[in-house]
Amino acid sequence: MAADTEGEGAAERRDRVVRAAVEQGLVGGSDSSAPLVCLLDTDGIRASAAALTSAFADALAPGTPVLHAFAVKAAPLVPVLRLLAAAGLGCEVASPGELALARAAGVPADRTVLDSPAKTAAELREALALGIAVNADNRQELERLDALVAAAPTASPIGVRINPQTGAGAIAALSTATSTSKFGVALRDPGAREWLVRAFLDRPWLTRLHVHSGSQGVPLELIAQGVRELHALAEEVNAAAGRRRIDTLDIGGGLPVDFTSDEAAPTYARYVAVLREAVPALFDGSYGLVTEFGRSLLAKHGLVLARVEYTKDSGSRPIALTHAGVQLATRTAYAPAAWPVRILPYDAKGAPKAGRPVAQDVAGPACFAGDLLATARELPPLAPGDLIGVPDTGAYFFTAHYGYNSLPRPAVHGFTVTTRGRVRFSLARPAQSAAEIVAEAGGAFGDALL
Repeated sequence: MAADTEGEGAAERRDRVVRAAVEQGLVGGSDSSAPLVCLLDTDGIRASAAALTSAFADALAPGTPVLHAFAVKAAPLVPVLRLLAAAGLGCEVASPGELALARAAGVPADRTVLDSPAKTAAELREALALGIAVNADNRQELERLDALVAAAPTASPIGVRINPQTGAGAIAALSTATSTSKFGVALRDPGAREWLVRAFLDRPWLTRLHVHSGSQGVPLELIAQGVRELHALAEEVNAAAGRRRIDTLDIGGGLPVDFTSDEAAPTYARYVAVLREAVPALFDGSYGLVTEFGRSLLAKHGLVLARVEYTKDSGSRPIALTHAGVQLATRTAYAPAAWPVRILPYDAKGAPKAGRPVAQDVAGPACFAGDLLATARELPPLAPGDLIGVPDTGAYFFTAHYGYNSLPRPAVHGFTVTTRGRVRFSLARPAQSAAEIVAEAGGAFGDALL
């Protein structure tokens, strides 16, 4: 979280925000209407956007066209997209819903990129009509684009995604450059490279190449290796064409996040340094660049606050039952080893809780045994009315709700901290009502199956 008040570190600033959330009635108390709230640090988000843009601007040749497109799936909230757009970022979308969110946020078509491995003809037609950049995922999609481009002229830049097949990181599910990844044209498969070169030579409207090797768990060096493969293929295509047919490289995102501390590492500056070492020509101005970062822009700037409703012992293990679980931290519940979260204990007034640590489980409200945020975690003994904070949750956690047990989407508030230390909250998404849950579940069609 960014620091506004002079000399205040991330932990102190976070504690100030927690106290303010309690004092202003956003969470806590015995009223069941406020057992859970999710917070986003707007100053921190702006700082991350500035760090990204400056890291590349400092390294690139002057005048190099760059679009930093935020991966909407990381935080599909219109106020977040508008905040990032004001900070100079565009949007990378991977579904009709994400495109609708980007448009609702006012993001221009020429600052929007459409990716996904299963685009329908209707999705492609809409993108081409709007002038949105499109990255084709496979040969069949490229053939579909042949017909669409022939039928109607388009201003959309169009590219092809490759799978460099450079290998996996620590989390298999997030490694998209394996030998059998579902994404992109597999570059090392027999005949694939030759086919790609010919595809560009035969289609003068193909002007981009795209790669994204994965995200959390993928080391920077492996990401850079994929970008090096991308650049080499672009050079090969342009040499075969006898001119610069490919003018833009979309190098994806994927910067991992440190979930073990408040440190924002690795930094964008570090990533750029790794890229410059692996692919120095990437920065000489020969190609425009597109990036697609998501988690690294938002994760550190999100905080879940949940009330401890009950505590009990089961066997020899204390258990704190809270209102934060699988509906917010889905990956943590289903793959805890890959997605551990920190638990920060607070008392009912929002003050950090002290006491001799005791190994205890921190459980969520869902009706299945795996709904745990932490197992045997050493924490001061938690009691009913206390709060837990779950930091680093600004991306892929509460922003993308999982509707298990029809648990409602919680309210999301942005916040800023003034130089005088006052915390100001702004509602970014209201809590979901029971009526909205019923409507979403077909409430208006109750007799449809009778």
